[in-house]
Amino acid sequence: MCPFGAIRDQASIPSIVRAPVRRPKSCVRHGIWRGLLALLIVCATVAGATATDLAGIVKRAEQRYGAQARDEVLDWLELLETSRDLDVGRKLALVNDFFNHRIRFDDDIRLWQQPDYWATPLETIGLGAGDCEDFSIAKYASLKALGLPVSQMRLIYVRARVGDPSRGIVQAHMVLGFYATPTAEPLILDNLVGDIRPASQRPDLYPVFSFNGEGLWVGGAASSSADPTMRLSRWRDLLARMRDDGLE
Repeated sequence: MCPFGAIRDQASIPSIVRAPVRRPKSCVRHGIWRGLLALLIVCATVAGATATDLAGIVKRAEQRYGAQARDEVLDWLELLETSRDLDVGRKLALVNDFFNHRIRFDDDIRLWQQPDYWATPLETIGLGAGDCEDFSIAKYASLKALGLPVSQMRLIYVRARVGDPSRGIVQAHMVLGFYATPTAEPLILDNLVGDIRPASQRPDLYPVFSFNGEGLWVGGAASSSADPTMRLSRWRDLLARMRDDGLE
């Protein structure tokens, strides 16, 4: 039985491009700043944002993190616009690939001098680094901007078995789950594994609880040291900082 609590409905799982997705190099990479306004106007459908809103996002990235971060954010905005009319499977693959290939893993102590900090997508892209929660949050926010309903996505807190199975090393981890239907087996977007796989093909993960902007689901483990209430307080704080970044 799938521990993620969903029926294995293979027909409901969209086809996934498992090979690395390569996009044409953005002209912004060549320093053509004059095209910024036109690009922002084209991208202005992100979360109902205006060109002015998006210009503010890009400006904040550059002010906080420098010119390279500005270009990375522009590439992200361009990805969101050019992917808007693609099918769901392609959207999932492009977003998963974008963050798995561009963001390096690092822990919160080194990045934020805090034991547990949930970064906004702007912070993650700006630093070019994040931990598992930051990867999952950035993918969730990106897919939401691409029009995927929040009801089809959950941030899933799991226990992940890592390394040699005989050693039994288990660590706290977060992934993003996509549910094509409420009872479908979720597809797992994870920074530990490059391709997107159905939950039944991830026996190394054991779900503890999951949540999205609409609710909280607890289950899959008899007991856990994780506190869902505390996690959701971090979620509320994250949403407030995303609004400050111009992303909500």
